[in-house]
Amino acid sequence: MSQDYSEVAEDQLNALEKGPDVDLYNDVLQHITLIFDRPREAQRHSTAITSDDGVVLRLPVVGHVPYKIFWTSGAPGEGPSIEAVFPHP
Repeated sequence: MSQDYSEVAEDQLNALEKGPDVDLYNDVLQHITLIFDRPREAQRHSTAITSDDGVVLRLPVVGHVPYKIFWTSGAPGEGPSIEAVFPHP
């Protein structure tokens, strides 16, 4: 299963990597690993948002309120995709 990131998510992750909060970056990566390795568990901890493009899941980054990871579960046979990572209420 490949790991898929939107261009927006890649840019946001690169900015976090270069930013001053190493713990935030590392915790975001741990949450993304959960999404890719155990998507059903990640989905249980996420809320769903309906957008024009369908359902997007929102996983909070524990310990870093209000940061959230926005992701989609993918079509059958495909893996999850990370769409965005940013502070969101």
